[in-house]
Amino acid sequence: MEFRHLGRSGLIVSEIAYGNWLTHGSQVEEDTAAACIRAALDAGITTFDTADVYAETRAESVLGRALKGERREGLEILTKVFWPTGPGRNDRGLGRKHVMESIDNSLRRLQTDYVDVYQAHRYDPSTPLEETMEAFADVVRSGKALYIGVSEWTADQIRAGHALARELRVPFVSNQPQYSALWRVIEGEVVPVSEELGLGQVVWSPIAQGVLTGKYRPGAEPPAGSRATDDKGGANFVARWLRDDVLERVQLLRPLADQAGLSLAQLAVAWVLQNPNVSAAIIGASRPEQVTENVKAAGVKLEPELLAAMDEILAPVAVFDPAMTAENAPKARP
Repeated sequence: MEFRHLGRSGLIVSEIAYGNWLTHGSQVEEDTAAACIRAALDAGITTFDTADVYAETRAESVLGRALKGERREGLEILTKVFWPTGPGRNDRGLGRKHVMESIDNSLRRLQTDYVDVYQAHRYDPSTPLEETMEAFADVVRSGKALYIGVSEWTADQIRAGHALARELRVPFVSNQPQYSALWRVIEGEVVPVSEELGLGQVVWSPIAQGVLTGKYRPGAEPPAGSRATDDKGGANFVARWLRDDVLERVQLLRPLADQAGLSLAQLAVAWVLQNPNVSAAIIGASRPEQVTENVKAAGVKLEPELLAAMDEILAPVAVFDPAMTAENAPKARP
């Protein structure tokens, strides 16, 4: 395993992080989830990402139980707050009430006294940014989080949040966006602002919900048990890529992966790690062997010629528009 600083902060994270969105507490049994986490630990992964909303709060509990007994100082645990975790009007968003209650609930489920990074899962247009940042500052000052970060914020939102964090003397260190060789919307605006402000990217879906593994073939039915056949939400996320023009171009990457001595999945994870603003790439798994294989992308250096060839193949179907950062942005509540 290789390690990187999270932005310009002093926090060091494993460049491959393990995340349990759409798997633990929903798609796979807890014994399998625990085996995946053990495989991650055995591979040298120290950074674990989750969120209060994953699997209706169950994912945090699964992770907490699996990590129980590990040396806490040797782990970096990241979680998030924003999406609804209950039926009440204040069981969502980034208002002070929800933030302060959610951090306590997350710590209880994770069985830890603090998280290393507490992240705003989305920008909340219904709450003044000052209120949100003051609540996050109090979470840090209480010792319940060491750093703060955000997820899927636009460049302007990041800049505004960072300015308030500086006034409040709170370490705002990271952004967690979707990023892959197919989804490159952060490159135009978010990455330059993050580099300027010292934030690192902890990217999710580096293999584009499994599409960049090459397992989806043009003109063929999705493999049984794949993300595209999941009726618990996974199919919705992968649907945008299940077009023949995309799948045909992914298959053209095979010779490049062979040239690099990598699987297509390893090539995809290695690709995002070539971006110097990326501090870590989050991988998920439904089987331990997936973890063992994907961590082989750690430390890989791809030649400029290979990167150029990948760009040439995928550029016609990749998404670059910075405006797409806010594609899934929440609307203000009445």
